[in-house]
Parts: sequence; C-alpha cells; structure tokens
Amino acid sequence: MNRRTTLAAALALTAGLALAGCGGADGAPQLEVADPYMPQPVDQNMAGAYFTVKNSGDTADKLTSVTSDLSKDITIHKTVGTKMEQVDSLAIPAGGELRLSRGGNHLMFMGLKKKPAEGDKVTLRLHFATADPIKVTVPVKAVTYAPKK
Repeated sequence: MNRRTTLAAALALTAGLALAGCGGADGAPQLEVADPYMPQPVDQNMAGAYFTVKNSGDTADKLTSVTSDLSKDITIHKTVGTKMEQVDSLAIPAGGELRLSRGGNHLMFMGLKKKPAEGDKVTLRLHFATADPIKVTVPVKAVTYAPKK
C-alpha cells in the first residue's frame, strides 16, 4: 500500500509538472513593434498613426486600446473596402503580424492637445488582451511621407 501511495504521488507530481510546461511564457504572444510613424497632422483636430505589431509567439493576441499624452480620444479603426469603421480591437495572429497603414487599419487621434510638427516624437502605450503594454516612440514625418515597401 505504501508503494502505491508513493507511486501515485510521483505520477501526480510528474503530471502536474508536464501540465505546467504547456502554458507560461513559451505559450504567450511575443510582440514587438516595427516601423512606427505619424504623418504631420494638417490641423489640431485629428491625426493618424501607423506601425506593424509582429507576433513571434505561438499564441494570438489583440490590440485593445492605445493611450498617449497627445490625445485622450484615440480609437482603433479597420478599413473594409473603402469604408472605415471603429472597432474595439484588432487581432494579432500567432506567428503573424498586424499592419496599420494608410488606407488600411489605423489609429485615429481626435482633439489633439497640441499639433506635432515634423521631427517631433509622440509616445504611445499599446494595450493588448494578453500581453503587457508596449511603449512606442513614434516619429512625426512629413504630411506626404510614404514608407518604402
């Protein structure tokens, strides 16, 4: 009987360790932001920001909100055909990326506290459903700036 108890305890411990290995940091989204920019706004009413969130992890995540000292009203938009619509989040697939670009998914900043000029830097904090927030420094580019593809 004592042997069975010891064997059962050993099996329970082994199973517990195996299950603990299934989740954790290895299964989490691994996010990084690339190529951020904001075209210089035409006026102080609104601005847009663009970047790519790369997920090298094996778990999907979602961009759920953005905060910045530039504006209290920052919304996430997706573009379907020629129509833009505000959404609560945008998916970041496992092993994939979320691209925000002109004419596609993007951020909208409304009621800017000040109009940033070309050469300025704007700090954003990206918030996700699962991953920790990421702080991003976004350079302000010329109004007509278009990144190289």
